[in-house]
Amino acid sequence: MKADQTLLLRLDAPTKAPHWPVGSAGNRPPAKIPVPLPPSRSTKSEDSLSRPKKLSEHGRILETAIEAAVNAVIDMRDSLNDWDSKVGDGDCGSTMYKGATAILDDMKKFYPLNDAAETVNEIGSSVRRAMGGTSGILYNIFCKAAYAKLKANSDSDVTAKQWAEALEAAIAAVSKYGGANAGYRTLLDALIPASSVLKERLTAGDDSSTAFVLSSEAALSGAESTKDMQAQAGWSSYVSAAILATVPDPGAMAAAALAVKAKYEKAS
Repeated sequence: MKADQTLLLRLDAPTKAPHWPVGSAGNRPPAKIPVPLPPSRSTKSEDSLSRPKKLSEHGRILETAIEAAVNAVIDMRDSLNDWDSKVGDGDCGSTMYKGATAILDDMKKFYPLNDAAETVNEIGSSVRRAMGGTSGILYNIFCKAAYAKLKANSDSDVTAKQWAEALEAAIAAVSKYGGANAGYRTLLDALIPASSVLKERLTAGDDSSTAFVLSSEAALSGAESTKDMQAQAGWSSYVSAAILATVPDPGAMAAAALAVKAKYEKAS
């Protein structure tokens, strides 16, 4: 095709596209976005990865919370697959199940439960290894961002406020690298309201248990509200609004798994 002056001007116009010739003006982001990652399991000593012989009070609480969350996800496998068969590729439950069982197995051997930040980092490693796919990547990013925020705290005992800040940082990272936000019909539609309510209730002076319960309920409300959303990311963005309105987003429901389990246990 013969180039005319108009075409040449367009080719030389300022752009932010990666890999465009250097001669073109414009501030462009790098083709690869650097994401600093904490050390992986293979680069750490065995001592740092061993489960503590004796758990601290915070370590026991963390273990209980992790077990409750992953068991809730495991129990939801069939429901998640059923929802995903209508709006995705039908394997959301199976994928989440792989991640959940890997976390349970690794926690018995590797997780330094008395150190909250390092435990979150190891959860990310378990998820990355076991889950794969987009979900595995996003949850790994989530954990690594939370780890970085928690690691900034010099104490191994993390306060409720610091957990809230870590959740907020993790959500921001998933939004940044996943390209989604509130209203996109993704797991963020569960996590964002959960984070907002947690921060709000802690600021209002609620005790941490109450704040976390209300946060999980907000996650469920957010997840269920995805029925009314038109997907803007992932497989669901190719599905008609009529079909989307019949089921919630599986990823969002998985993110709200604890509240989902509590709700249906009460109903049964």
